[in-house]
Amino acid sequence: MEEIYVNFEYDKSVHSRSSTNQTGPRSSERRFYGAAVLCLGLLSVFLLVGLISLGVHYHNSVRYAAAELFTIKTNMTERFQDFMKELSSLSAERDQLNSSLMKMTEAKRRFERICRQNKTCPAGWTMFSCFCYFLSNDAGSWTKGREDSRSKGADLVVVDSAEEQTFLSGLTTAETWSWIGLTDREEEGTWKWIDGASLTRSYWEENQPDNGGGDTTWGEEECAHIRTGKKTEENWNDRSCNASLRWICEKMAQH
Repeated sequence: MEEIYVNFEYDKSVHSRSSTNQTGPRSSERRFYGAAVLCLGLLSVFLLVGLISLGVHYHNSVRYAAAELFTIKTNMTERFQDFMKELSSLSAERDQLNSSLMKMTEAKRRFERICRQNKTCPAGWTMFSCFCYFLSNDAGSWTKGREDSRSKGADLVVVDSAEEQTFLSGLTTAETWSWIGLTDREEEGTWKWIDGASLTRSYWEENQPDNGGGDTTWGEEECAHIRTGKKTEENWNDRSCNASLRWICEKMAQH
């Protein structure tokens, strides 16, 4: 019997291709999912770190803000306490001044009552608050008015109270321009009374004193006069000391 031989050879390349075709896609998917999981893990780590950092920053910010608020509150409390102390001190000083003013006012009233009872003024003079006042009939310069007042044992009037200003304003009913003892001859713009006292309360007319407003016709206006018969609070004006006006003399009432 003739023997039949079958030649069967194993093709490794075919088996290799078949194996590759079967395992390639699965391996790629595993690598993809692995990379995705890794990315998600890293993202979670970064997110966690960010949240922790944000929490720490927020905590520090809140703590810093609380400290700032506490400092501001403390400073405001201290300032308020200082203000209240100062206010209390000012209130005490005000009460003391009011008390002193009331005592001085009462003493002045008693003095005036005594003056009216025991003192008199010469003929032609008018008494007010223990002083005698004389409105001249003549007119002349500020210097002439002062010289005439001195010759009468007086001097040009010094206005040192609102009551006296009111009295002088009504000394005559007609509008009269009369010298008073106020001048800025020593220093322009610095008005002083003839007794050396600085001017603290004034009753200038509106826009006065103006030293002539720059008009040389009026000259240097260095002496003050009062306009009787005008509004009490605004009836002083400055004029050239050489102008011819009447004057008001003042002296202490006598026994």
